[in-house]
Amino acid sequence: MEKLLEITELISSIVWGWPMIILLLGTHLFLTFRLKFPQRKIFTAIKMSVKKDKESAGDVSQFAALATSLAATIGTGNIIGVATAVSLGGPGAVLWCWLTGVFGIATKYSEGLLAIKYRVKTSNGRMLGGPMYALEKGLGMKWLGLLFCIFTAIAAFGIGNTVQANAISENLALVMEGMMSPERTKMVVGFVLAALVGFVVIGGVKSIAKWCTALVPFMALMYVLGCTYILIVNHSYIVEALLLICQEAFSLKAVGGGTAGTVLMVAARYGIARGLFSNESGMGSAPIVAAAAQTKNPVRQALVSSTGTFWDTVVICAITGLVIVTSIIAYPEISQEDGGMLTKKAFGMIPYVGTPILTFGIITFAFSTILGWSYYGERAMEYLAGKRSIIFYRIVYILLVFAGSTMSLALVWNLADIMNALMAVPNLVSLLLLSGVIAKETQHYLWEKNLDEETE
Repeated sequence: MEKLLEITELISSIVWGWPMIILLLGTHLFLTFRLKFPQRKIFTAIKMSVKKDKESAGDVSQFAALATSLAATIGTGNIIGVATAVSLGGPGAVLWCWLTGVFGIATKYSEGLLAIKYRVKTSNGRMLGGPMYALEKGLGMKWLGLLFCIFTAIAAFGIGNTVQANAISENLALVMEGMMSPERTKMVVGFVLAALVGFVVIGGVKSIAKWCTALVPFMALMYVLGCTYILIVNHSYIVEALLLICQEAFSLKAVGGGTAGTVLMVAARYGIARGLFSNESGMGSAPIVAAAAQTKNPVRQALVSSTGTFWDTVVICAITGLVIVTSIIAYPEISQEDGGMLTKKAFGMIPYVGTPILTFGIITFAFSTILGWSYYGERAMEYLAGKRSIIFYRIVYILLVFAGSTMSLALVWNLADIMNALMAVPNLVSLLLLSGVIAKETQHYLWEKNLDEETE
C-alpha cells in the first residue's frame, strides 16, 4: 500500500505539474483574448443568473443549474486549498490564485456555451450535454468523449464523494471529542450522511438542483460573513497583507538558497495550481449540469455559468486568502503550519466564532460538493452505459459516502487528483478546437446585442 501511495503521488505530481498548469492557464488566456474579454459582462451575467427563461427548453432554471455547479465547485478546496497554496507558495500565491479566477471566467463561459450548443434531448424530454457531447457532435471524436466520461465517473467517487465525506466526519469527530470516540462518531456521521445524500440524489437533477439552490446561497453567505468578521478583527493588518501579497507575487528573490527558483515562481506554481483546482474552469464538470438549464440561447447560459468562477475564486478564495495572510501577520507562530492546520489555527485565533465558522464552512461546502458531483457522475455513466446504469451508480455512490466517512484517504486523494487532470485534457481539446464556434456565437449574441434572441 505504501508503494502504491508513492506511485500515485508521483503520477499526481506529474499530471498536475507545469505542463498541465500552462495548458489550463494558456487556455484561459487564449479564450479571454479570442472572445474579446467576456469578463466585461460579469455583472450582466450576475443579473441574468437570477432570472428565469421559463418558456425555454431545459430541465431546471439557469440559477438552479448555476447553484448545482457551485455546489460541486465550492468545496473544501476553497478553505483548505487556499491555505495550502499560502503554506507552500507564500502569501504571493493568493494573487496568482485570484488571477486564475479572473481569466478562468472566459473558460467557464466557453464550457457553458458548448454545453447548450451541443446538448441533446432524450425521448422523455430530458436535456443532456457536456464535453462528451461537444466532442461527439462538434468534432466527431466520440472515443475521446467516452474517455472523458470514464475519468469523470471515477473522479466523482473520489474528489466528489469520499474525500468530502471524510472531511465532514473528521471535523465532527473533533467537535464530538470527549463525548464519543472518533471511530463511533465517524460511523454515525457516515450513516446519517449517506441517508441524506440518498434522499436527495434518488430524486434526480430536479431534486439535486432544488437542494443546491437552497443550500449554496446560504452557506456561501454565512461563510463570507464569518470571514468578513475575522477581517474586521484583523483590520489593522489588511493593508500590510495586501502589500505583502503583491510584493511576493512578483518577487525575484531566490528561494531555498537558489535551488527552488524565485519567490515569484514558487508563488505562481502553487497559486495557479490551487486556483485551477478550486474553480474547476477547464475541467469539464460544470457544463454537464449547465446543459440542463432553461435558456433562450447558448450565450445566455454561458454568461450565467461564468459567474460560478467569479463567486468561487474571485470572491470566496480571495477572502479566504486575505483571512489567512492577515492572521499570519497577526499571529506569526502559525505561519509554519501545513494547509489544513494553518487554516484551523488562523480561524481558531478568533475567539468564539472562528472555529464554528470553519467547521460550518467545511461541513456545508463538502456536503454540497457530494450532491453536485453525484449528478456529474450519473451523466457520465449514462453516456457510457445507458440510463439503466444510473440506479446502480447511485447505490454505489451512496455506499461510498459511508465508506469515505470511515476510511483513510491519502490514496483516494491522489487518484482523484489524477482523474481530475485526465478529465481536463479531453475538455480542453473541445474548447480549443471549437473556439471558432464559441467566438462566432459570442459575436452574434453578446457583442451584436442579441441576448434575447431565441435559438432556432
